[in-house]
Amino acid sequence: MSRQISILLFTLILAIFLDLGVEAKPQTCSPSGKLRGKKPPPNQCNQINDSDCCEEGKLYTTYKCSPPITKHTKAVLTINSFEKGKDGGGAAECDQKFHGDEERVVALSSGWFNNAKSCFQQVRITGNGRSVVAKVVDECDSTEGCDGDHDYQPPCPNNIVDASPAVWDALGVASGDRGDLKVTWSFV
Repeated sequence: MSRQISILLFTLILAIFLDLGVEAKPQTCSPSGKLRGKKPPPNQCNQINDSDCCEEGKLYTTYKCSPPITKHTKAVLTINSFEKGKDGGGAAECDQKFHGDEERVVALSSGWFNNAKSCFQQVRITGNGRSVVAKVVDECDSTEGCDGDHDYQPPCPNNIVDASPAVWDALGVASGDRGDLKVTWSFV
């Protein structure tokens, strides 16, 4: 009888061990810090497309990571002009160029941008019952903000796909309804 108990006990321990190995814990992305807002100099925060300007003394959460990328990564689509003098600030991070509003281009939150490893990759964005392919050309910085390099705008949240008007057009969203849209995306 003790041999049967030993086999049963061994089987039970093995089952528990295998179960622990199979269980996948969801990956998390915790904030990496806080950034204190500075008041933008006069006429230095471009509010085209309803962009937010930093507020003096306000604490903004920063992230070095983004949620894990899947075949249907959940994100918030925001609108951004990548043209010179518009709300995108400086030239795109990937090619140091400006891009027209008619180009289907995006900026990804810092974790997804992955130190420029996402540059020029194609992404499929699905929202509003439609799907569109766009090219990654920039970072929506989740680690820094509230300075001249970031057009005196706060750091991006860690789940942003910042898209040109052409992407919004392809998704069939009227210009008056653009702002924040829940979407899914993946690399093509």
